Amino acid sequence: MSYAPAQPPGARSIAWMVHVYTASGAAIALFALAYGTLGDLRSAFLWLSVAMFIDCTDGTLARRFRVKEVVPEFDGARLDDIVDYLTYSFVPIVIAYFGGALPAGIAGLAVGAVPLLASGYGFCRVDAKTPDHYFTGFPSYWNVIVLYFFLLDTAPLLNSVVLLAFSALVFVPTRYAYPSRNPAGRWGTFTLGPLWSIVVVYLAARLPDTEPRLALASLAFPAYYLGLSLWLDWRVRHRQAPSG
Repeated sequence: MSYAPAQPPGARSIAWMVHVYTASGAAIALFALAYGTLGDLRSAFLWLSVAMFIDCTDGTLARRFRVKEVVPEFDGARLDDIVDYLTYSFVPIVIAYFGGALPAGIAGLAVGAVPLLASGYGFCRVDAKTPDHYFTGFPSYWNVIVLYFFLLDTAPLLNSVVLLAFSALVFVPTRYAYPSRNPAGRWGTFTLGPLWSIVVVYLAARLPDTEPRLALASLAFPAYYLGLSLWLDWRVRHRQAPSG
C-alpha cells in the first residue's frame, strides 16, 4: 500500500493562495479593459503592468511552494494561459482599437482579429513552451507592442502592418527565450529587464503625454531580447543539425 507524502501544515492553503494570485490577473484585465475602452490609456496600461508583474512572479511562487504537488487536482498552467491570453492578447488589442491605434470600423476590427487568432494557436500548441525554456513562435507580447503604438504615436496603417507581421511570426517555429527561466543571457536579461520595466511604467504613467526619444531609447531592451532569441535559436538549430 502506498501513501501520499505528508505535507507541511498549511501547504494546501498556501498553494491555493498562489492560484488566487495568478487568477487575480483576470480581474486586473477587466480593470484595464474598462479604462482602455473609456479612453484612459494611462490607467489601462498601468493595470496591464500590474498583470505583467503577477505573471513574472507567480511561476516562481508556484515552484517555491510546489503547488503542482500539493494541489494536483488543479491545473495552474491552464489557468495561467487563460489569464495570459486576456492580459497579453485580448485586452491590449481591444485597447488598440478603441484608442485609435488601429483603423476605424471593420478594417480595424479585421486587423485586430488576426493577432487574436494567431495567439489562440500559439497558446494551444503543445510545444508552446519547450522543456529547455523557450517559447516556440512569437510569444504574443501584444501588450508591449500596443503600448509602443501609443508611446510613439505611430499611424494606424503602420500599426496594422506591425500587428500582421508579428502575427505571422507566431506560426514560424523560431525559439524565443523564456526571460525568467532560460539561463542564456541571464545577466543581460536580469539587468536590462528591470531597468526597461521602470522606464516603460514611467512612460505609461505619463500617457496621453509622450516622450518619443525616451520611448525609442527604451526599445533597446526589446531589440536585445529579439537579437538574443534569434542567436539562441540559430545555436540550437546548429547543434541539432546532422554533422557531415
